[in-house]
Amino acid sequence: MKRVWTWIAVAVAAILVLVLVALVVVPFLVDTPRIQALIANTASQALGRPVKFAAVSVSVLPRPAVILKDLEVAEDPAFGKTPFLKLERAEVRLRFWPLLLLRVELGDFVLKEPVISLVQAPDGRWNVATLGAAGDRQPGRPRGTSGGGAGAAGMIASRVKIEDGVIAYESRASGQAQRYRVEDVDLTLTPSPGPLAFHGNARIKPGDLVLKITEGSVGLDGARTLTDAPVRGTVVLDGKDIRELVAAALGPEPAISGGLTGTLTLGGTVGKPRALGDVGLSNPTVTQTNPQCPEPKKRTLALGPLKLSLTYEEPRLAARPVVTSIAKGTITTNLMITLDQGMGVEVGDLTIKAVPAEKVLVDFLCQGYAVSGPLDHTGSATARLGELPTTLNGKGQVRMGPGKVVGSQALALLNNVVRLGGALESVLSGEVPAGALASALDYDSITATYTITNGVVSTRDLTLSGRALKAAAAGTYALASGGVNIDLTVTTSRRELRARVTGTAASPKIAIAAGSLLREGEKRRLEEGLKDILRKLR
Repeated sequence: MKRVWTWIAVAVAAILVLVLVALVVVPFLVDTPRIQALIANTASQALGRPVKFAAVSVSVLPRPAVILKDLEVAEDPAFGKTPFLKLERAEVRLRFWPLLLLRVELGDFVLKEPVISLVQAPDGRWNVATLGAAGDRQPGRPRGTSGGGAGAAGMIASRVKIEDGVIAYESRASGQAQRYRVEDVDLTLTPSPGPLAFHGNARIKPGDLVLKITEGSVGLDGARTLTDAPVRGTVVLDGKDIRELVAAALGPEPAISGGLTGTLTLGGTVGKPRALGDVGLSNPTVTQTNPQCPEPKKRTLALGPLKLSLTYEEPRLAARPVVTSIAKGTITTNLMITLDQGMGVEVGDLTIKAVPAEKVLVDFLCQGYAVSGPLDHTGSATARLGELPTTLNGKGQVRMGPGKVVGSQALALLNNVVRLGGALESVLSGEVPAGALASALDYDSITATYTITNGVVSTRDLTLSGRALKAAAAGTYALASGGVNIDLTVTTSRRELRARVTGTAASPKIAIAAGSLLREGEKRRLEEGLKDILRKLR
């Protein structure tokens, strides 16, 4: 037994001696000028871009490696002069066991804290489209091989690892530059006879959205350029709050918050990727500042858990369906967003059931014409977000009630109607009949069908039915200018009133129909009262 331990000790000592010898002779074994030329030439040929670095040195501890200082990969001149990739330090690790045999073989190529710039031009082209361009490769030569001789293949790094990288993303395709940063990028790329495999983690800023990438691959064989290469993989999303991410894309208000989770399957190509999967938003809220609200001016609308089945294929992002809720009411729709200039939005099959209108109109929007009661709606709409008042198109049906008229401006309007229709004598004397206002607060239903054409809302059958009165309206309202052209009929137990309202909310013109059976003095008082209310509704 003692002899066995002796042989083990001798073997360990011999190995240690070999390791020490290998470490000592590493600086003499490594032909740094040759390796410098090999790495520069191989990388430049593989990327189709000039690659340079300031200096090369050899490091023995903590592991044998060739150190590259101030490495840069040039940008496509069509996108500027800033380097496509830049970092202060890169390591080309040396395989340990070949060193024991006094041979040099390159292991992992480690890029520490690189900064990579991804840019999309207004015409949709990417700066990575010319990476690995085929024009410089000789016919029949496989991708990624160099002309450095038979020994060069053994000198190529087995894996490329990115540690704590940063990807600065800028898209100019929408006409307005959008910028994001992907930070804490830890990515491992493994060349193989087949596709280039990759996996890793990253974090999108702003927004603190964590991405975990697994089973990724890029099929470089047969692809003319990197952007033509097919890509596959799975991306797991995990974000505590998407508020900053949404603000970077759509602006600070309305602010959309919530925790995001989901899993997406990647497909398509590097230049035109596809993704599909299920995404969820927990505790979603919408917050905006409303000047017409009493304090607090900033109001928040809370939604129920939001679920989306997403499909992305440039330039379209589809969510079919989108499901959420407000209080006990439900909202479902199909959403299509076109991510090009103007950002087009299509809302299809929008179905709202039993949503309490006061949660939106009173608590969130503070509308002066707000009503309470359950809201049912079906419809669809399209628009461009940057030009919403003039590009909104759609149609739908609305039904509300039973409920109450609770907005102060709407109450003032109904109060005038009740006075004129049900108690004209009291109005002319400046008194309100007992119970008239209270009965006007309640309604049984509000129904309407509508169409929207380039931001102009049209209806022929808006009807409010209540115990005290019935009101019917037909006409148009322009979202951009505030222009109105409405025929209004109000029927009470004692008379029928018909009027036409034209002009704008800022300068209304009201004409009382002759069939309303009002005396001249009553007409003037009615016109002045309606003008005053419309001014308040601006």
